[in-house]
Amino acid sequence: MNETHEDDLDDAIMGERRRLTNLAYRLLGSLADAEDVVQETYARWYAQSEQQRAAIESPGGWLTTVAGRICLNLLGSARVRRERYVGEWIPEPLPAHREGAAGAAADPADRITLDESVHMAFLVVLESMTPAERVAFVLHDIFQYPFAEVAEVLGRSAAACRQLATSARRRIRASPAPATPSSAQADVVRDFKRAWEAKDVRSLMDLLDPDATVIADGGGLVGALLEPLTGRENIVRAYLDVARFGPETTFLERTVNGQPGLIAQQGGVTVTVFAFRIVDDRITHIWGVRNPEKLRPWTSADA
Repeated sequence: MNETHEDDLDDAIMGERRRLTNLAYRLLGSLADAEDVVQETYARWYAQSEQQRAAIESPGGWLTTVAGRICLNLLGSARVRRERYVGEWIPEPLPAHREGAAGAAADPADRITLDESVHMAFLVVLESMTPAERVAFVLHDIFQYPFAEVAEVLGRSAAACRQLATSARRRIRASPAPATPSSAQADVVRDFKRAWEAKDVRSLMDLLDPDATVIADGGGLVGALLEPLTGRENIVRAYLDVARFGPETTFLERTVNGQPGLIAQQGGVTVTVFAFRIVDDRITHIWGVRNPEKLRPWTSADA
């Protein structure tokens, strides 16, 4: 292979990084793990000889297959790891893009396309799927890969992969996405922030669905709820306890996984990222990520 052709191929291969990062994040719900998958995928590509690489008809397809298989293996082991995880596990929250920020091009968070498939509520539903369902659904329904190619990743027939995607869609239909438009969601989140800061119990109660649920993820590294907290009265009571005895906290409106959210800062450092599910102008779910290992994209920028 001549040097010019090899350089062109390298450029094309490295141009796949954004797509691979997007795929791996949706499959794993972890930005750190997604970046590890991409690095391992490239390591396997360059571990081949020049002749082996030149013989691959579709380098992009090869990279996708390898990344998908690595993710599939990680999803299987993740289930075991999460059984030992302290408290609830929530997908890693993503900040909005920081265009022009120093080092932004090297930050994997800035490679993720923010669309409906990364909304926190959607990622939580993906977590309920089996590893094979998740891979089949994400590859086919989100990234538009034909089932013949999905079969290469899963090591199953195209028909079996079609059934896996169908099963995954049933899970999606059983947990419909929020119908509230994004602009209206922003209003609800803003009202919630104001009521929280004013310790306005009546307004907080009005903004929360009667069966609202709060789920927190501290990973055993910081204080956080170990189990979901359900019922708006319980949520408001817990909030009052935190406000009374917790450190001084500043709340800021930020985009979280492409939707209106909040961050909590103490001493100018982001300590919690909040994502919301809002239906009919009421908050039904609040996800609070406190695990500092999942907040690195937020503390490095600092939001």
